[in-house]
Amino acid sequence: MKLTIDSAAELLNGTQMPRLGLGVWRAKDGEETENAVLAALEAGYRSIDTASLYGNERSVGRAIRASGVPRENVFVTTKVWNDEQGYDSTIAAFKRSLERLDMDYADLYLVHWPVVGKYKETYRALEDLYEQGLVRAIGVSNFNISHLEDLMGSCRIKPMVNQVEMHPLLTQKQLLAFCRKEGVQLESWRPLMQGRLDHPLIAGLAEKYGRTPAQILIRWQLQLGVVTIPKSSKAERIRENADVFGFELEPEDMAAIDELNENRRFGADPEHIDF
Repeated sequence: MKLTIDSAAELLNGTQMPRLGLGVWRAKDGEETENAVLAALEAGYRSIDTASLYGNERSVGRAIRASGVPRENVFVTTKVWNDEQGYDSTIAAFKRSLERLDMDYADLYLVHWPVVGKYKETYRALEDLYEQGLVRAIGVSNFNISHLEDLMGSCRIKPMVNQVEMHPLLTQKQLLAFCRKEGVQLESWRPLMQGRLDHPLIAGLAEKYGRTPAQILIRWQLQLGVVTIPKSSKAERIRENADVFGFELEPEDMAAIDELNENRRFGADPEHIDF
């Protein structure tokens, strides 16, 4: 399948989710976030990933309105934070997110982390929001296989997306295989290893293909069928991260990147969260 910047993954309910998006974690509210979102939309991105925790939902909404791109053409993801979890508090948190975004609906709403004793009730709220037509798709973030199995044992609507840390040092092969089997779309955050792009293999492949190390990592994920949301606040880097559709990694190079796995996380382990 030939990939383009317009390529989308089809979720379990038929919703089309762009395969490449912009993440705005740690982007400052105001000009930094607005300029990043505007640059992304100008470069052809049609997916923006934010969260209540990030504190920049208002800026995301303003930038989308200022871009001139019709709202229905932009896939907007946001998430319920840990201290907002629980049924009633999640409903209230979602309404606050919509108010900050100044939108009538979200395209994807996620449970940000699997808070023990709360994530099932939180997800039940997401199911109700979905059935009310307030969100086009629902899912989870940072869920391991055990969390997914536990949730799917009682939920009415299977999670459509699982957004997790994934990169060559944390390839998540078992989780990827499980999600593929269940029809859950895996999405990657921190795909660029928090800027650690000096690995000899990645540098060598960048030279081989005449690309940047970041472009090699993004292309690897896209070819795996993973949705990816590299974060940048710089317009030049945002454009560069989108320039990954004019080449294809050969099978042996895909396999070589897979072999870099060290099960190394730069973020928290979902099995041990205390925030």
